[in-house]
Amino acid sequence: MQVAYTPAEIASIVGAQRTAGHATHAVTDIAALTAARAGDLSFLGNTKYKAQVATSAATVILLPLDYAGEPRADQVFLFVENPSVALARLCARIEQSLWPKPIPGIHPSAVIDPTAVVDPTAHIGPLCVIEAGARIGPGTVLQASVFIGQGASLGADCFLLPGAMVAAACTLGRRVRLQPGAVVGSDGFGYEFVNGRHEKVPQIGIVAIGDDVEIGANATLDRARFSRTVVGEGTKIDNLVQIAHNVIIGRHCILCAQVGISGSTTLEDYCVMGGQAGAAGHLTFGKGSKVGAQAGVTTDLAPGSYVLGNPAIPVMLERRIAILSQRLPDLFKRVDRLEQPVRPE
Repeated sequence: MQVAYTPAEIASIVGAQRTAGHATHAVTDIAALTAARAGDLSFLGNTKYKAQVATSAATVILLPLDYAGEPRADQVFLFVENPSVALARLCARIEQSLWPKPIPGIHPSAVIDPTAVVDPTAHIGPLCVIEAGARIGPGTVLQASVFIGQGASLGADCFLLPGAMVAAACTLGRRVRLQPGAVVGSDGFGYEFVNGRHEKVPQIGIVAIGDDVEIGANATLDRARFSRTVVGEGTKIDNLVQIAHNVIIGRHCILCAQVGISGSTTLEDYCVMGGQAGAAGHLTFGKGSKVGAQAGVTTDLAPGSYVLGNPAIPVMLERRIAILSQRLPDLFKRVDRLEQPVRPE
């Protein structure tokens, strides 16, 4: 990093409720507890690493309020409600210092249709394309090679990284962030088998993204066959996720890398899907449902469900089956021994 903060400045940024110790070093980097040296900041985000705090050489350590221990010489402990959240707030300040928001303006190489409306406070980077009737909201940033289709609309303070695409008529709310290569509004995968051929079904709906949504690199959200594919406020979508046509995703959901959701499935608010999990089409996941990594869901989920496996079943049942399956070789040996006395000569 090319920044430096005093322990007092860090305490102010993270909202430390109390401090202990004194240090002369400024903090110029962040490291794990065991790797940290003088001038580094570290944190205790997982209690299983608690023993490492006493031997850490970090200048500043973010600790939970209930941690009992004293800092070493030239070391400061900052006590906060949640060390991981506190670190995130510090990193946000560092991010602003390292990569300040681009100044408003339009790069000469950008191609913008005369009927598009670009707010004067927006930043349009090199080689961007904005088609007819599109609208770019105040404070929004399009980095290099972003494509905005005909009639698309982006709200205030969105941030689109290089190569992101928002297709025709699709909409982004406020403060939406698209990572490189994210695609909003590709055609849904729809075909009818007619006279021995796969005939394409036109996809004439849109994708509507709510406020404060983040979409990872190379994730794809298909436009609806008709009406809308929807992503609710505050939902976070990881890299390489596939959202099919007419999927409805509620507010504050989490979809981890390589999740795939088939068409017309609905996720209610606060659902979580682990990496590589998949959902069949036309299902409903109730509010707060959790789907473990690599699970395959083929039935509706009641609110608060937690499932795992393929096909997905309740997590405790899946774990019992997993344990019992390890005993199958011994069980077959026992069956073979039991059969020996009764086999005919």
